Amino acid sequence: MDDGNAGVNTSRIKFCDLRCEYAEFPKDDAIDGSGTCRTFLALWCKKLEKHVTKNAPCEAIYGARRPKTAF
Repeated sequence: MDDGNAGVNTSRIKFCDLRCEYAEFPKDDAIDGSGTCRTFLALWCKKLEKHVTKNAPCEAIYGARRPKTAF
């Protein structure tokens, strides 16, 4: 595995969003200062038991590093 690629070898990357079975709204109120309008930057991942970046590649699959495509 290429250390700079975070284990990604496809263009079909799974992203962290509310469609994921492990994703929930953030545990902390106003985690990014927005609070009631739901424009938060993070989601709570039940699998990892921590906040993760919303719309980023899945940390449970790819790790915390950002994957890059090979094309």
